[in-house]
Amino acid sequence: MTTMMTTIRRQVITYPRYAVWAMFIGILLLIGAISGINVLINGLEVTNLLDQVPWGLWITIDLSAIALGAGAFSLSTIAYIFRVKSFERIARIAVFVGFVGYTSAMLALIMDIGRPERFWHPTVYWNVHSVLWEITMCVVFYSMVLIFELSPAILEMDQVSKRFTRAPQLAHLMHRFTPFVSIFGLGLSLLHQSSLGATYGVLVARPLWFKPSLPVMFILSAVAAGATITLAITVFYENMVQTRKISPKLRGQIATFAGLVTLAYLYLKLWDFLATFYYSHLPARVEANEILHATTPYGTTFWWIEVVLGALVPSIILLSGRLRSQDLWIFVGGLLAVIGVIVNRWNVTLSGLVVPMDWSPGVAELFPVHHYFPSLTEMGVGLGVLGYALLMLTLGLRFLPLFPDKHGHGESEH
Repeated sequence: MTTMMTTIRRQVITYPRYAVWAMFIGILLLIGAISGINVLINGLEVTNLLDQVPWGLWITIDLSAIALGAGAFSLSTIAYIFRVKSFERIARIAVFVGFVGYTSAMLALIMDIGRPERFWHPTVYWNVHSVLWEITMCVVFYSMVLIFELSPAILEMDQVSKRFTRAPQLAHLMHRFTPFVSIFGLGLSLLHQSSLGATYGVLVARPLWFKPSLPVMFILSAVAAGATITLAITVFYENMVQTRKISPKLRGQIATFAGLVTLAYLYLKLWDFLATFYYSHLPARVEANEILHATTPYGTTFWWIEVVLGALVPSIILLSGRLRSQDLWIFVGGLLAVIGVIVNRWNVTLSGLVVPMDWSPGVAELFPVHHYFPSLTEMGVGLGVLGYALLMLTLGLRFLPLFPDKHGHGESEH
């Protein structure tokens, strides 16, 4: 009788928790669906985007989601190309997080391009002189790589293997090609991440953007944040199932890798600031920077959110043996890494757009500063993309064998 009451009590406590989580995701998806339909019917007029500020919240979501998915290529590279066997334990969930990140970015882009029915045009009408075309092709091919690397996990699902008896053998065969696919994916992802930074860094007409360091900083920030969020999701899942999926040694190795890359990013970021603003006396850049700091909060958010909270604090957490051994601090580090990437992508995008372009030296004050704040529809679409990402993570962690056993086969955990 006591055992039965205890079981009932646990069910009463557990069921509302998942019901509330499902309801929360459902609300996000509903808001996103309503907002997305509004955009498809009425076009970009329902947004606060302007000809002067054509990139806003959706591009920030796109860039952030892709960056957070970078753990897929970085951790897979360590596992399959550098043949660090211990990292194979987390490579599959890294690929899954990368897949969620890239598909979330695609959802944001579908809303942002204005004519979503023409999404296929870049694959047919090539513009080899455009960095944006190169990025599009990298997204297409790297998404195919992610699907290939994730397919063994799908084939190893109990529901699939019971219906198709040869699914495990096919999964094993595909797994043998993973190192070769990882090499191809590494090149695509590095090219993609660097090209995202180059989209801004090659624009000489925008002094705040024009600098060769942006492609490298985009790569480093993506690798650091991607590895950190992958570790945080893994630790979160461990707490949900009350079972450790990675060893303390592997946890420390991943945290050390992410922390060192974060420090490298922070070092380059500070030197970039010194080279382009503190020591630089380029008139157009100095003037644009003064306008930016006088009319926007980007200066404050750069130092306190991007540098301190988004990079310095996570690196301390990840490199401290005492802090990274505690689950709560891993969650904090992952959350701060996400916030740091989002704010960085927002600041990089908007800082170069809100400052007016100056065609004549000394007359920048004649041009109005372009203020931008996302509309409710833009926020609604963003919430919908967030709902999609949370739904995919929930279903993937629930049904996919994301942590293979020592023989390389998926676990049947549920």
